[in-house]
Amino acid sequence: MVPRNIFLHMLFLFFSNFLSTKCSSPQPLVPAFYVFGDSLFDSGNNNLLPTLAKANYFPYGLNFPGSLPTGRFTNGKTVVDFIADYLGVPYPPPRVSVFRPTSYTGYNYASGSCGILPETGKFIGECLNLDEQMRMFKETVEKQLSSKYKNSAELSQYMAKSIFIFSVGNNDYINTYFGPFKTRKQYNPQQFAQLLVDTLSLKLQKLYNFGARKIVVFELGPIGCIPSIVRSSKLNGKCDENKNEIVNMFNTKLALLLKNLTSTLQDSHFIIGKAHGLGYDAVINPSKYGLSDSSNPCCKAWGNGTFSCIPVEAPCSSPDENYFWDGYHLTQATYSVIASQCISGSDVCVPMNIQQLVQV
Repeated sequence: MVPRNIFLHMLFLFFSNFLSTKCSSPQPLVPAFYVFGDSLFDSGNNNLLPTLAKANYFPYGLNFPGSLPTGRFTNGKTVVDFIADYLGVPYPPPRVSVFRPTSYTGYNYASGSCGILPETGKFIGECLNLDEQMRMFKETVEKQLSSKYKNSAELSQYMAKSIFIFSVGNNDYINTYFGPFKTRKQYNPQQFAQLLVDTLSLKLQKLYNFGARKIVVFELGPIGCIPSIVRSSKLNGKCDENKNEIVNMFNTKLALLLKNLTSTLQDSHFIIGKAHGLGYDAVINPSKYGLSDSSNPCCKAWGNGTFSCIPVEAPCSSPDENYFWDGYHLTQATYSVIASQCISGSDVCVPMNIQQLVQV
């Protein structure tokens, strides 16, 4: 007999994949959409991993199609889901699964609590760090894609036209630099930012060597404004501007890295998702974005609102008016604003938005 938790995961994944396929366009704009990173993009990889970082229970998924807690760390869709809707591809299924559907339209390798550095997130359990995500993608290329595209030219075209997206580095600050391990004792802020960027650079170049040409990397948001940081720092509802300043050191170096990679790697397009400024503005001016609460988590979260949602507890009555879903993550409404700006705006995803990227 299949254990109940495994059965429920299988059921969630089946309906999630079914609904995402139904939502996709019959004529996709790209061959595939591959996802890497942390809990901002995780769609269920952590469900089967031995970790405390899980979101496969109510009220997570409350506003996702079918009201399913698939493992997304929010009440509904993520930035990835909104972009997948636009691209006309199914939501990339999590790579870690009881039964993994064979997908040629992309996979999601993102894993909650993990980061750029291999040690990040390990203190709360197992997760897929960026090295592991790269290894799994390599396996996808060598064992799955290479068997489908016997002609190397066809595989190269498939890779070159597909889109690859990252959201990573948040936990390297939240859980490592600002967290219990106090890595800042070994590095000053500039040194730590450079360590992360140098490490990430190697992964992005490895992805390029596999054939990826269109790569979107989101910078880090205003971490100093998340409930977990604000409440634990006892800032009376105000953002920790010192932490935001430290995080922006990484963002500045990331922008320079992506610009340099684009100029040095032939036919490449490295796009930065400038989410920090937009996210900060939405915290300070929530009504400008149709929000009314930009300081409190919508769900009832552990640790006085500083951690994940308490299982089964009912969330706030109007999640579409909240910026934060739990102590760390954003609501579907906030993700929608970020995604729409990245897809068609001119200030978030630069030097070109998603609409422009699919055309090159």
